[in-house]
Amino acid sequence: MECSDSVAVENFREYLRIKTVQPNPDYVGAVQFLKKMADQLKLKYEVREFVAGKPVVLMTWFGTQPDLPTLLLNSHVDVVPVFREFWKYDPFEAVMEDNGDIFARGSQDMKCVGIQYLEAIRRLQAEGYKPTRTVHLSFVPDEEIGGQDGMQAFIATEYFKQLNIGFALDEGLANNGKEFMVYFGERRDWWVTVTCSGKPGHGSLFIEDNAGEKLRQVLNNFLSFRDSEEKRLLTDHLTLGEVTTVNLTKIQGGVQTNVVPTELKATFDIRISPYVDLEQFEQKIKAWCSQAGPNVTYQFDKRGMCCTLTSTKSDNPWWVAFNSVFTEMKLDMKLEIFPAATDSRFLRQIGLPAIGFSPMNDTPVLLHDHNEKLNSAVFLRGIPIYTSLISRLADQLPAPAAEH
Repeated sequence: MECSDSVAVENFREYLRIKTVQPNPDYVGAVQFLKKMADQLKLKYEVREFVAGKPVVLMTWFGTQPDLPTLLLNSHVDVVPVFREFWKYDPFEAVMEDNGDIFARGSQDMKCVGIQYLEAIRRLQAEGYKPTRTVHLSFVPDEEIGGQDGMQAFIATEYFKQLNIGFALDEGLANNGKEFMVYFGERRDWWVTVTCSGKPGHGSLFIEDNAGEKLRQVLNNFLSFRDSEEKRLLTDHLTLGEVTTVNLTKIQGGVQTNVVPTELKATFDIRISPYVDLEQFEQKIKAWCSQAGPNVTYQFDKRGMCCTLTSTKSDNPWWVAFNSVFTEMKLDMKLEIFPAATDSRFLRQIGLPAIGFSPMNDTPVLLHDHNEKLNSAVFLRGIPIYTSLISRLADQLPAPAAEH
């Protein structure tokens, strides 16, 4: 079983060429590729569809003490859409330039991590290592469109419960600096649509109680709060995960230029810091709508509620094991709240500790961007990091019972 860098890079590029792009991901192609990888590593391989057409691939490396809570290495298979005209190369050719830059959708988010897990296991097996705890690798669908038919459906099953997960690793972000970004929690994602209803009329008149005036007040209220949070971010030297962002993403309504409409809608993408009380924040939204006038209502298109954080203190043995690898390898770490949303939130919501980490330092953040790329040297540097993390976490043993 070959463990060369060139094999690892080629496996990465092959995975990138599978068009698992939303809204019509080639999950069939991904499942076939992942089966090939599992067969090479002699890992138990299962495919389950908890939602039709949305396969969850699970690989298992059995430990010497299989009754212990297990380690989960999670990654998602799907990637976001592309605008080909803005790309230097075809985003699904995985072109590698002479300097090692690999251009492909999913190179950072997050096919790199899925392959790094597998290549780390390949190297551990070549060394003759056997994990104490059982290690599961999950390759889940639909993370990029909310995860409801992917991780959320997966964890609701008896099958997931029987995996006896004790701790999970999932994705993080790249960082331009020397530090590796490590995430112990996430902001809550609220997608809110505000509907402003008013009196219709001719576009040449001053119509009282009209939807447009109400919409203006709604926009002012939401975006003024946005300004205040941005100011707090800068003046208090906070990280993005510690503040709440509000962005106007859609405006809908109107039938004709010279007709004052009866209804206008505005949709906001709100990411709420885990340090914010959600009930109090919803009261803000109610007040902002009320201030705009009568017949202004709101509804949630999405309402993330999980505010559980994974402990990064000495009382969490999983964190102690994770952190010890960084200390021993002399890796600089930057610990933060993840600013967006990943599948980790579903795990934390059911009480499982999870850490988000993608080993990409000295790398511009290009997930979801045109010309997403990852340098092969950065990709390869992540494999020994995961080699150490997987073995350290898999061999982390529970404290002995106290004697009486």
